[in-house]
Amino acid sequence: MANTEWWQRGPIEGVPAVLQPVAHILLQVRESVDELVHGLTPAEWNARPAGVASAAFHVRHLTGVIDRLFTYARGQSLSAEQFAAIRAEGAELGADEVAAALAALSARVEAAVAELRTIDVATLGDFRGVGRAQLPSTVIGCLVHGAEHAMRHVGQLSVTVRVVRHLAAPSV
Repeated sequence: MANTEWWQRGPIEGVPAVLQPVAHILLQVRESVDELVHGLTPAEWNARPAGVASAAFHVRHLTGVIDRLFTYARGQSLSAEQFAAIRAEGAELGADEVAAALAALSARVEAAVAELRTIDVATLGDFRGVGRAQLPSTVIGCLVHGAEHAMRHVGQLSVTVRVVRHLAAPSV
């Protein structure tokens, strides 16, 4: 089944129909990241060609953005731990930290999909303030943006990894 994207694999059990696209995107994010970063060297994980964000940043940011937007969807404020995670997203990733970073993303996706199963669809239009400024959004706005923003970073990760691998390849 891995030859198809998650949205082509059918519904995710227990997730309300209106939230299926969010679940599909999150599961696709995790699968795509695993495929993209497979075999990166420590130097490639941390490379920033032309000053763009590193693969390490993108993987940490994906985890964080899903966590933060789901927090807002629940109507909660960010914790001190979440603010610390934001500050750490750009740090270099050691070879001994790669597995933990990927496991954190996988666990965050699993938790998000599990949370989607618990959401009362009648609340999807409820107001949710985002950030310190309490910018106006809704439950579904936060959920969709969390998934969409994560997928946007998968696209950026894809380009970064391709460039980094090209630059590291021996000249012929």
